[in-house]
Amino acid sequence: MTLENIILYFILPVMSISMLLIFIRLYKGPRLIDRVVALDLLMIVGIGAFSAYSVLHNNEVFIDISLILALIAFLSTVAFTWYYVKGDTEKDKFDER
Repeated sequence: MTLENIILYFILPVMSISMLLIFIRLYKGPRLIDRVVALDLLMIVGIGAFSAYSVLHNNEVFIDISLILALIAFLSTVAFTWYYVKGDTEKDKFDER
């Protein structure tokens, strides 16, 4: 079995199924933090899909897109975490009054 067959018949279908399950969690997530984790996971799976497509078609441009998506995902997770923690501390300060 070649690398192209493994990507086409195993990796991409598994990523498609995982994207479907992630979208369900994104839709049903009871809390905001669940939805943010689902979006972060969706970005990670998207990075994997772009990377698999890049290897499959021998195109280096999609690796660059994967790196940019990884940077955006990291920065958005850090920004949300900072906002979430700051919001909790502001709420605690308000409750003390």
